Amino acid sequence: MSTLFTIDIHTHILPENIPNFKEKFGYGGFINLDHHKPCCARMMKDDTFFREVEDNCWDAETRMQECGEQHVDVQVLSTVPVMFSYWAKPKDTLELSVFLNDHIAEIVKRYPKRFVGLGTVPMQDPDLAIQELKRCKEIGLKGIQIGTHIDVHNPEDMQKPGHRNLDAPEVFRVLEACEKLDMAVFIHPWDMISKEKMPKYWLPWLVGMPAESSLALCSLIFSGTFEKLPKLRVAVAHGGGSFPATLARIQHGFDVRPDLCATDNKVSPTETMGKFWLDSLVHDPKMLQYIVDLVGADRVALGTDYPFPLGELEPGKLINGMPWNDAQKEQLLSGSALAWLNIDRKDFL
Repeated sequence: MSTLFTIDIHTHILPENIPNFKEKFGYGGFINLDHHKPCCARMMKDDTFFREVEDNCWDAETRMQECGEQHVDVQVLSTVPVMFSYWAKPKDTLELSVFLNDHIAEIVKRYPKRFVGLGTVPMQDPDLAIQELKRCKEIGLKGIQIGTHIDVHNPEDMQKPGHRNLDAPEVFRVLEACEKLDMAVFIHPWDMISKEKMPKYWLPWLVGMPAESSLALCSLIFSGTFEKLPKLRVAVAHGGGSFPATLARIQHGFDVRPDLCATDNKVSPTETMGKFWLDSLVHDPKMLQYIVDLVGADRVALGTDYPFPLGELEPGKLINGMPWNDAQKEQLLSGSALAWLNIDRKDFL
């Protein structure tokens, strides 16, 4: 394994102990951890099992030990997307966000040369989101992680929230604040599209997640967000999902039906390549080479989805296995991450 300086921009973390928010707020839908045996816990949504996690999902020392074994110098920490809770009452999502953000900030403060933090904010309420965004910057976080779409609290039925894509004016306000505050944005799929049609075969993760990332990028591109906010630094998880592989179709649609696709932005999709970052989590050397050719080596950064099994289980293996020289590899292993986060390598030496 390479000893080149390595930053993993796509890792998830939870606090070891999560308050009973159902009891605190008076309604359900929130995640808690059931520590049913040593070093393992069940993520539970009320009484429904969501996922099994191990202590590397909450223990910084375990993470650092594994990073040492895997030659990862720095991890960028963000919450598990199921914690976004955009469907909840905004003030309750704010309280949950503060709890999660304080936890990440405390780890970064303890180990500033090993971790960088991203926050989460109540995106269903732009005023509260910007309020917490500003606080994230104050406590040392370098950006925020947001979903590929935003659920909107429905007081009539919280099981049926409203919906906003990332072209919504309310989302733009938060992204505009990120640009002004010099805060990076990491877009991660969640609450997968058409999941009710995918009851088997893990299809929400295999089909829905890639579609979610394409939904997010198309929403930002067709709305002209990258033109309106030229200094906004956005990275998209999972190599942009299905977007890169379907870009030619998206461009063709823009060309033949501008009355549908170019209503808010006359800049073609292909012209926006290089205006955002992608992580490297594509599992295939041909696809990695393709996204590098598409957006540029300086816009692709190592991302593994640590500590989850659908991620790259040997961080950097795909990049290090490419027929590139060390300088090219290090660009993806850390150079692109440093630029996206607007941080300096010397801060970690």
